[in-house]
Amino acid sequence: QVQLVESGGGLVQAGGSLRLSCAASGRTFSSYAMGWFRQAPGKEREFVATISRSGSKTSYADSVKGRFTISRDNARNTVFLQMNSLKAEDTAVYHCAAAQAYYSDTYYENSKDYGYWGQGTQVTVST
Repeated sequence: QVQLVESGGGLVQAGGSLRLSCAASGRTFSSYAMGWFRQAPGKEREFVATISRSGSKTSYADSVKGRFTISRDNARNTVFLQMNSLKAEDTAVYHCAAAQAYYSDTYYENSKDYGYWGQGTQVTVST
């Protein structure tokens, strides 16, 4: 099993930056593809970014491409989401998630592929 704890959320002005972290428990972190999802009030959860086990492959939602960067440090059991040029529409609760992956370059964009979820961290972008 994997337990995930997000941190780094907060209130930021439009155009600003935040870096989210997700710390995972256990010694098999490198066996999991990781993803970030977000959910705004009254909206469905949506995919933000994903990274393969090795970190060699990434994918982003069109709405964040060029502004957000996902990365991971397998030695520290941590995945990051660097968010730049934030917009009001980025306001949401951000969750990290882990998906068992058999191949090192596999990643997942569908939330249904993820078996483990963190509790989330609030990101609020003010205008």
